[in-house]
Amino acid sequence: MDPESEIAVEFVPVIRQYKSGRVERLLPANPVPPSVDAATGVASKDVTVDPATGLWARLYLPACPAGSADDKLPIVVYLHGGCFVAGSAADAPDHAFLNRLCARARAIAVSVEYRLAPEHPVPACYDDGWSALRWAAEGADPWLRDRGDRERLFVVGYSTGGNVAHNVTLRAGSSDSLLPRGARVRGLALLHPYFLSAGAGNGETRQAWLRAKLEELWGFVCGGRTTGLDDPRVNPVADGAPSLRRLGCGRVLVCLAEEELRPRGKAYHDGLLASGWPEEDVELLDSVGEDHEFFLREPRSAKALALMDRLVAFLGGKQ
Repeated sequence: MDPESEIAVEFVPVIRQYKSGRVERLLPANPVPPSVDAATGVASKDVTVDPATGLWARLYLPACPAGSADDKLPIVVYLHGGCFVAGSAADAPDHAFLNRLCARARAIAVSVEYRLAPEHPVPACYDDGWSALRWAAEGADPWLRDRGDRERLFVVGYSTGGNVAHNVTLRAGSSDSLLPRGARVRGLALLHPYFLSAGAGNGETRQAWLRAKLEELWGFVCGGRTTGLDDPRVNPVADGAPSLRRLGCGRVLVCLAEEELRPRGKAYHDGLLASGWPEEDVELLDSVGEDHEFFLREPRSAKALALMDRLVAFLGGKQ
């Protein structure tokens, strides 16, 4: 057969790779340009973070109420989902979500366009997330320099972006000197994070075919360079994984939905407490009856609004 048409690996409905190496992304792309959002007044722009790798981000700045021009705002570094192989900082659902979040929380957001597998296998996404966090902490853009509070950094990730967010925040905790002086990650929020385990317990698998694809996906996005499903990067509570006490933040919010990744997200929450995190610094929101991306797809639903309320409170909570 023609290697251009013979399928080597397939993860429907996300991605297909042919034996020639050609990649076909199957999810419909719906990019939107940066703008001033008519509904919220939030302004956005695209900026280059690292010319050497092509890393860029979309920045969001909320409207400035009268008398608040000098207020310093928390900075949210956001990592989108997409199975490590799809998604973009320009995707319409994420763009709309960040417009709402920045307006409600009075925060600046840095939505990271990290490199995707298989062209750029893991850990490229972690390296890009880390570069973006450092870039934000340095106040490298005038919006961040003039309006951002580098002492109130937050890392927020959805789905596989939650996996990236965890690994970036763990790196931030590995040394006090890695972030610029004065910069501090106050919190980590994981929305339906992608974590797995080789020893999935009874009741963890809701859909066997989906679970098998999620597990196969991990090896694919790593280019085969992984120890498997108990690789600490995808199973942060595996034996021998770095202690979750080493996370470089002050508080953690874990949001779950009723879907295949829920048990591992709950195990992460429980692992935080078992590692010695104080209960008051670890929050859990379980959106029972909702699926993986409900808050992006149905942002005005009652539980999506509850998730937004919880995230806004988290960003503005204990300092």
